[in-house]
Amino acid sequence: MKRIFVGNLPSEATEASVTSLFSEYGTVRSIELVSDIFSGKCRGFGFIAMEGHEARAAISALDGNLYCGKPLKVKFEEPMAKNGKRR
Repeated sequence: MKRIFVGNLPSEATEASVTSLFSEYGTVRSIELVSDIFSGKCRGFGFIAMEGHEARAAISALDGNLYCGKPLKVKFEEPMAKNGKRR
């Protein structure tokens, strides 16, 4: 199972809409969109879990493609460093 970072999502993005986008490339095992605590709208990024070969297909197909007029940033999640920051 691989976790994918997806960024530059519009604030109108929902788990259902992002799941349908990624499900074209395989089974979405889990999805977590980060939302604003006050408005409840998407903060522009999230994480998706898919099988390895399906995740690679989704990354190569979707990275840089327009979604609601914005180019998506799609890549494998970067591991945390020992100091708690992303590498």
